[in-house]
Amino acid sequence: MKATDFEKTVDGKPVRLYTLSNAGGAKVEITNWGGKIVSIHVPDKNGKLVDVVLGKNNLDDYMDDNEPYFGAICGRVANRIANGKFTLEGKDYTLAVNNGPNALHGGIKGFNSVVWDAKQIDSQTLELAYLSKDGEEGYPGNLKVTVTYQLTNNNAIEIAYNATTDKTTILNLTNHSYFNLSGEGDPYVGDQTLQINADTYLPTNDVAIPLGKPEKVEGTSFDFRSAYTIGERINDDNQQLIWGVGYDHNYIINKSKSDEYAFVAKANSPKTGITMEVYSTEPGVQLYTGNWLDGSFTGKNGHTYPKRSAFCLETQHYPDSIHQPTYPTTVLKAGEKFYSKTAFVFK
Repeated sequence: MKATDFEKTVDGKPVRLYTLSNAGGAKVEITNWGGKIVSIHVPDKNGKLVDVVLGKNNLDDYMDDNEPYFGAICGRVANRIANGKFTLEGKDYTLAVNNGPNALHGGIKGFNSVVWDAKQIDSQTLELAYLSKDGEEGYPGNLKVTVTYQLTNNNAIEIAYNATTDKTTILNLTNHSYFNLSGEGDPYVGDQTLQINADTYLPTNDVAIPLGKPEKVEGTSFDFRSAYTIGERINDDNQQLIWGVGYDHNYIINKSKSDEYAFVAKANSPKTGITMEVYSTEPGVQLYTGNWLDGSFTGKNGHTYPKRSAFCLETQHYPDSIHQPTYPTTVLKAGEKFYSKTAFVFK
């Protein structure tokens, strides 16, 4: 991968590839087009560096991709809003419908497809900023967002999100990295183990909108309170798994308070020995098992990415929260400050 393959002017703004590296030799590459994490190189059980996220070799391939969310910042509202409509302070808003009947990940040109203003603070820290103008993709308010990526010396990627608005709006931010701890290009994550710190999850309808009330994972194919392999129950005769063609569901993280910085999940590859732990202030995490990847395009290093060749752990507020008053709110008002932090820790 060459940095020059990411150098381009898009929408009148410069795009580059930025590299973060730490004292132990781990490396993370990020492009400011969509705030995408392009690569994460961390040591395996033998000390060899392995790239554990799916992606593309150059900017042109990212911009012409039928999977637009590899490693991206998703917003203004990540995940789904039912029927692309919501009402806020008595006013109705209509969004682009880009996922069946629903709005997904911010719309036609969400945060994953814009150029962020980039400032490399030091060799381990990158700050990205974006002004989402009032009315962009149908959302109200001028929203100022800052996302800071930091690679620590203990091989943690810490992502801090900050935002303010001048008008009441809705906001739900996440990073949409596709992980394969056996290395990108490995064809199947079903042998990798996963533990999720959640007693409940949100069942959905046939277009992935939560039905409302959380349900207990106990006794179901969704119970990851102890470590199971991802593939162990993914093909169970369960309507939720049939509709999603695998896991594509939001888990409610066990916390004493909603904004507590808490343990979310832990995954491991038996092939490389790489373990990833996830921590977040977010109340939920969307587990997605790459069900719609089909190997129809070439990713990094000439690799193709077939069905279930990656998994995502998208820390976030719950899908369609604007229509569910009992869920943690995604409403952000003028004068309020949004803050969220997530870390992916590799061991």
